[in-house]
Amino acid sequence: MRAVQIKNFGGPEVLELAEVADPLPAPGEVLVEVSLAGVNYRDTHLSEVGALPGDLLPLIPGMEVVGRTPDGTRVAAVVPRGGYAERVAVLAQLTVPVPDAVDDFSALALLVQGTTAWLLLHESARMRAGDSVLVHAAAGGVGSLAVQLARTAGAGRVIAAAGSPEKRALALDLGADEAIDSHDPDLAAAARRANGGRGLDVVLEMTGGPVTAQSLAALAPLGRLVFYGMASRTAPAPVELPALMETSTTVCGLMLEHAMTRPGLLERAMDALFEQVADGRLRVVCGAVRGLSEVRGLHEDLAARRTVGKLALDPGR
Repeated sequence: MRAVQIKNFGGPEVLELAEVADPLPAPGEVLVEVSLAGVNYRDTHLSEVGALPGDLLPLIPGMEVVGRTPDGTRVAAVVPRGGYAERVAVLAQLTVPVPDAVDDFSALALLVQGTTAWLLLHESARMRAGDSVLVHAAAGGVGSLAVQLARTAGAGRVIAAAGSPEKRALALDLGADEAIDSHDPDLAAAARRANGGRGLDVVLEMTGGPVTAQSLAALAPLGRLVFYGMASRTAPAPVELPALMETSTTVCGLMLEHAMTRPGLLERAMDALFEQVADGRLRVVCGAVRGLSEVRGLHEDLAARRTVGKLALDPGR
C-alpha cells in the first residue's frame, strides 16, 4: 500500500511517500480502508530530534482516520500512528460509527479537534450559560469549532483571537462577537476591551510563551484558563499559586489521551457533536484536502500558521 513514512529526524523534508506492507490487525484490532486521514499540529513535531525514540523509526505518522471496515461500516478512528496511509489497523474500541447524516470530512474533524473543543468547554472550563469566552487560534481546527460550541452552549460573549484579518473575519462569521489581533502587544487589555472592559470567565489557550501570562491577566475573578497546547514552542512562565489565590482563578490542562481513559466520555462528546453537525448548528471549516504526495507542503503551511480549519490527506489521490 501507499503511505507516508518518516525514516530520519528533520523537518517536513523527511516525509516520504513509500510503498509498504499492508498492516496486519492484531487481536482486538480491525483493518480500516482509509478515505481521509487527519493532519494535526502535533504531527509536525514527530520528525524532530528527540520527539520520539530512534528505534521507532521508520514510522507512518497520523493519529486519526475515517474509512470503512471489512464489513462496510463507516467509522472514524483514533490511532497512535499510521494514519497517513491507504490502510491502517486500529483498536476496535477506538472506532466510532459515523451516522449517515455526517460526511467523512466532518467526522474526521470532530474525532480529535471537535472532541477537544467540547471537552475544553464542558469538562475542563465548566462553561456556564452567560460566561464570556476567549478562544485563541480561533480560525484553527479546534478554535473554529470552539467558537461555535461556546455560542450554542449559551456563552454571553465569545471573543476570538487570531493573527490575520482573514482569520478574524472567519471567526466572526462563525459566531464570535469580537475578534482581536493575537499579536497585540497588550493582549490582556485588548481582550478586556472586547469584553466591555470586564475580565473573561473562560480562556482556551494553546499558544504558550508570553500569551499564557497575558491570558491569565485577562481573566476575571473566578475565571478559568485551560492550557491545551504550545504552538509557539515556547514554555510559558511558571504560574505562582499565591497569585491564583489572590484572583480566585483556575488554571488546568487538557490532553485528549487522558479523556480516552474515562469510560463513555468521548462517546458523549461525539454524540453531541454529530447531532450538532447533522442539524446544521455546527459547521466544520475545510482548510485543505491534499494527496499523500503533497504532505510536505501541508506540514510546512501548518507549522507556519498559514492554515485555517481542518486539514486532511486523501490516500486516493
